[in-house]
Amino acid sequence: QVQLVESGGQLVQAGGSLRLSCAASGDSGFPFTTNAMGWFRQTPGKEREFIAVVSGGGSRADYADSARDRFTISRDNAKDTVYLQMNSLEPLDTAVYYCAGKRWMYLDTLPWSYILPSDYEMWGQGTQVSVSA
Repeated sequence: QVQLVESGGQLVQAGGSLRLSCAASGDSGFPFTTNAMGWFRQTPGKEREFIAVVSGGGSRADYADSARDRFTISRDNAKDTVYLQMNSLEPLDTAVYYCAGKRWMYLDTLPWSYILPSDYEMWGQGTQVSVSA
């Protein structure tokens, strides 16, 4: 059983930066690299929203329009950890941020489907990011 634990969320002023981390632990029987990893966010009363995804090997990534040019997803497979660097934060970025894992054996490609929460098998508990005006 693999567990994902997010950290790094906090209150920050608009225009500031944060780096979220998601550490994987436990044993699924497969290396961490066999999972494409994504970040989502959710606000009360709204559906969970795709932010970014990175391939198992770390060479491929994609972003939602709301995150492109401001956020960067990366991973350190030696540490079984994925990151989300967030710059130029805005109050609309306030949400609980979740990392998610999708089993995908092709390390240098992104899965065929990765935008929906149902595309992922593993989830963390979330970390709160609050951006003040």
